[in-house]
Amino acid sequence: MNYKPYSPEWHRYRYLKEAIDTYLEDGIDPTLIMDDIRDVLHVRSEAAYKEFQRINQLENYLSEE
Repeated sequence: MNYKPYSPEWHRYRYLKEAIDTYLEDGIDPTLIMDDIRDVLHVRSEAAYKEFQRINQLENYLSEE
């Protein structure tokens, strides 16, 4: 990828590359890398779902008035 230096895209790519490089340099099994990625996404998804539930509940209370 050829992102403009120091752009948000460049930083995201750099952080991702550094994380992947660390896993590979540490000799981590690819299945563990994938498990970690799935876990991070799951935690993020669960948090988003809980937030959705709170907002949805508030919207329901507001529509009852």
